[in-house]
Amino acid sequence: MTNKPNPDWMAVYQKAVNADPEMKVIGDWFTTDFKVSFEGEDYLLRVREGRIEEVVHAPNFDAPASFCLRAPMSVWDKFLSPTSPPLYHDFFAMLMRVPEFELDGNSLAAMQNARALHRMMNILGSMEPVNA
Repeated sequence: MTNKPNPDWMAVYQKAVNADPEMKVIGDWFTTDFKVSFEGEDYLLRVREGRIEEVVHAPNFDAPASFCLRAPMSVWDKFLSPTSPPLYHDFFAMLMRVPEFELDGNSLAAMQNARALHRMMNILGSMEPVNA
């Protein structure tokens, strides 16, 4: 990937999550705001009943979020690669075995919605690379 995700790419991600049939089944209880940080390029995802209602690029520092998933681009590049190496192929593997991949904030909120969050991350991992 090498390029950080941009707002257009994140809009495609939002559409992919919202169109996903599995998310329609497992996402009913997943309602929270959380951030994804691509080496300091932050996005706030406002999730309501398993649907991403809004993606906010570079949210204000005081924008409330339950938790944040953050990593350097070297980690995200591996996760977003079509042939992810071991430990970078799965959200939970990274969370447990890749020290640079961090879950900050309310980990209980993340784990209470682990199945839906895992699916959202699988969709993110299957996205086409960001164009320059």
